[in-house]
Amino acid sequence: MSLRTGVRSLAWAAACALLANSWAAEIPLGERRSGYELMARETRAIQDDDATNPGMLWVLDGEALWNRKAGPAGRACADCHGDARASMKGVAARHPAFDPARGRPVNLEQRINACRAERQKAAPLAYESKELLALTAYVARQSRGLPIEPAIDARTRPFLEAGRETFHRRQGQLNLSCALCHDDNWGKHLAGSVIPQAHPTGYPLYRLEWQGLGSLQRRLRNCLAGIRAQVPDFGAAELVDLELFLMWRAREMKIETPAVRP
Repeated sequence: MSLRTGVRSLAWAAACALLANSWAAEIPLGERRSGYELMARETRAIQDDDATNPGMLWVLDGEALWNRKAGPAGRACADCHGDARASMKGVAARHPAFDPARGRPVNLEQRINACRAERQKAAPLAYESKELLALTAYVARQSRGLPIEPAIDARTRPFLEAGRETFHRRQGQLNLSCALCHDDNWGKHLAGSVIPQAHPTGYPLYRLEWQGLGSLQRRLRNCLAGIRAQVPDFGAAELVDLELFLMWRAREMKIETPAVRP
């Protein structure tokens, strides 16, 4: 994380601490708002037009990777899954999803890497690498406009509850939880910025602050660093459980990938 980003994260977290209540009430389903609705008109316009949305550059790279053979098996994603517009429709809206082989939910990035390892016999792609972000964005793009609908059943319920606990647990030297900002104080202004509800409707997304595409786990790790909490590694079970809870919290909201945010 850059010094500039770190300073902004600390300032954001400190301001949230001033606003925090003792416990946050869950946002009623009818009051949920995508971060898109809280952005300036000019930023919304960037997301709305595929010709100006910079996230589409990663989507195009992802399409090329989808059709490129990789690994000793000499297979492309398309060799197994065919046309992504049909086979991948709705996939992002259902992840994280339970993986019987692991006995726990996996997110979309982990699912892609599992396919690489098992079917293409290729090395996993690094988290936040251009290639993994591109493939994830391309797959998620096929679900744009579809409602988020993670499958919650007896297998996934314990992991959902673990993610809920993380969302509400105070952490770090600033003693803050995700819920204190994003449930209790959404819509309020801090240093000219609007506090969003933190619904993961558009990941991977392009942040103007990053000047690039990034995953939901990158954003979560930024927040944890900002409150001076212990930051789990990419792919850690705690982060995947939190992703599952956030997707459930955003259930029935529409996928926007690739979204644009300030």
